Amino acid sequence: MMKVNLKRKNKAFHYEATNENKIVINIDGSPEIGGENKGARPMELLLMGLGGCASIDLGLILKKQKQELVDYKVEVSAVRTTDVSKAFESIHLHFNLWGNLDAAKVERAIELTLTKYCSVALSLNKEIKITNTYVIK
Repeated sequence: MMKVNLKRKNKAFHYEATNENKIVINIDGSPEIGGENKGARPMELLLMGLGGCASIDLGLILKKQKQELVDYKVEVSAVRTTDVSKAFESIHLHFNLWGNLDAAKVERAIELTLTKYCSVALSLNKEIKITNTYVIK
């Protein structure tokens, strides 16, 4: 079982989230609804979670493939719906990889990451279109 706790920090929308290891993340609403920019927005955290999960799984797969990943960065962007839910309509991950890497192995590793191993990606609504691109530098 996984557990996190949120504690209200002010009378607006600033919360402090803590996990079981006492790691703290600040969360806040947008200024448009009265937030004060004292933390990440919940939807930003979801994108960060997806990027983090995909990064860890991709790194593990590339390591198993004996690929030498020297450095790495992922850019995650999303489009939200215009209806009242403002849910994600689409999410795009752009992977930047540095090292002596085989493009076919990188492509396969990204595919496995997003369709089989990344628990965050697998937990998202199937109607959200998740796309990706990559560059090896």
